[in-house]
Amino acid sequence: MSHSIDIQSAPIDRVVSALTQRLDTERLTQNVSQASLAQTAGVSRRTVIRMAAGEGVSLESYVRVALALGLTDALSTLLTPPELRPLEQLTRKPARQRASRGSTDDTVAWHWGDENAP
Repeated sequence: MSHSIDIQSAPIDRVVSALTQRLDTERLTQNVSQASLAQTAGVSRRTVIRMAAGEGVSLESYVRVALALGLTDALSTLLTPPELRPLEQLTRKPARQRASRGSTDDTVAWHWGDENAP
C-alpha cells in the first residue's frame, strides 16, 4: 500500500492511518516482531496491532513506537524551531517568560481596613 497522500486535502483518519501504517512498514523492514516492538516501546501488543491495521493510537504511543524503531530524525524535524530571516532576528522581541500582571487601577489607593468600608 502506498503511504503517499496529500496531507492538505486528505481526511484526518486517512492521514492517521498512513502514519500508523508507516511505522508498521518500518517494523517489518527492520524484521522486528510485534511483541518485541511492544516490549521495547513500552506499549501493549494490541497497540502495535492497531497501528499495523492503520487505526489511531495515542500520540504518546505513536512517539514511543517511533523512538523504539529509531525514527528520531523524523520526530526531531517536528521539534526544530523554524528558522528566522536575518532581518526578523534583529527586529524580533525576546520571548516572554511570564504573563503580564494585567491592568491595575492606580487612581484609588487601597489601605488596610478598606474592605469593610462602604
